[in-house]
Amino acid sequence: MKGKAEQAKGKVEETAGRAAGNERLTAKGKADQAKGDARAAKEKAKDAAKDVFKH
Repeated sequence: MKGKAEQAKGKVEETAGRAAGNERLTAKGKADQAKGDARAAKEKAKDAAKDVFKH
């Protein structure tokens, strides 16, 4: 769930940065989204591994 939260936070920052014309905030938002994507993928892989080893 942390990955999804980070993605959402990044999207808000990116949108706010674009609206304000703030390139730094826009870039930070994109970076946070990328971190969120990576974290979500890691969480998904971890969950899949748990399912494999349960059976």
